[in-house]
Amino acid sequence: MARRDYYEVLGISKDASDNEIKIAYRKLAIKYHPDRNPGDAEAEAKFKEAAEAYDVLHDPQKRQQYDQFGFDTPGSFGGGSPFGAGGFSMDDIFSMFGDVFGGHGGGFGGFGGGGQQAPKYRGTDLRLKVRLSLQEVATGVTKKFKVRKDVTCEHCHGSGAENGSDTETCQNCHGSGVEIRTQQSIFGMMQTQTTCHVCNGEGTIIKNKCTHCHGEGVVKGEEVVEINIPAGVAEGMVVNVPGKGNAGRHNGVAGNIQVYIEEEPNDTFIRDGQNIIYNLLLDFPTAALGGQVDIPTIDGSNVKIKIEPGTQPGKTLRLRGKGLPAVQGYGSGIGDLVVHVSIYVPKELTKEEKKMIEGMRKSDNFQGDKKTKCSIFENFKKLFE
Repeated sequence: MARRDYYEVLGISKDASDNEIKIAYRKLAIKYHPDRNPGDAEAEAKFKEAAEAYDVLHDPQKRQQYDQFGFDTPGSFGGGSPFGAGGFSMDDIFSMFGDVFGGHGGGFGGFGGGGQQAPKYRGTDLRLKVRLSLQEVATGVTKKFKVRKDVTCEHCHGSGAENGSDTETCQNCHGSGVEIRTQQSIFGMMQTQTTCHVCNGEGTIIKNKCTHCHGEGVVKGEEVVEINIPAGVAEGMVVNVPGKGNAGRHNGVAGNIQVYIEEEPNDTFIRDGQNIIYNLLLDFPTAALGGQVDIPTIDGSNVKIKIEPGTQPGKTLRLRGKGLPAVQGYGSGIGDLVVHVSIYVPKELTKEEKKMIEGMRKSDNFQGDKKTKCSIFENFKKLFE
């Protein structure tokens, strides 16, 4: 990002007061804060750009130098932004400008850069695979799994302390949960803060650790988990089950279970999205004379469909609403059962059957004309569309 005039960055005039500078920066910092724009590199760059502008303009001496020399100020910010590659981190910005955010460490009141609190540990996610039949996909199903995972320690009830023993204030961070370090920079002495490496940001240390979980608050265990698989899921989908993963340390938040869907092959039907395809092998007499045939459905029942006289191979029949539902409402209602007609040709014939067919061969009705051939070809092409 090309460097812009600091007054332009904050959207203020060159005679703006200290309070106007602070208000302008606060608005931009809230707008482009990383917690509001997770993973947005452009927002992060603008957040750092605003921090750099404020750092210069809110300091009377730096502002005077900038007004006089611009980015060419000797030995200062003109030689390159301290927020560029290898410069300060987000934590540096929060600690440097805490007064603007309204509290130590950049308390935003609802954002991740808020005042120090004991961290709420989150357990890790688990992954499972489940193979479903087409019938289970059609109706949805509840599956039970015995899952080996981290569970809350029953001996200390997740606290990590033996027999309810007290905790003591961390001597390294004095209960703040952070370590503050001071370093010399081109702007003078700067303070930065990081999570305390001794107490991991909790501010306290367990005096007597639980003998079962060794102070972690979780142990290895098993749990039978019921997982509801909604109707209409497909191969490759992932069903997320919140709160059933590994337990979090010290009564933290449990992780999730991610269930990966696999479909079992079906001997009768082929799935095509929400539609299911059935290949009907029709005997020649019924194709020629018409009649009724039974068609299986995914719920196990049969439905009768009418075969018109002269039905050609490749013809497609459609039974509305006999397919698969949309998963949790994402899609268009219920799919169809699509019947593709094929004509069965026997491989072996008796003498009488051969004689009958030979007699038919000479009839004009059994001579496929050009129109019929084209019709058959068009129906055949539709199978691949």
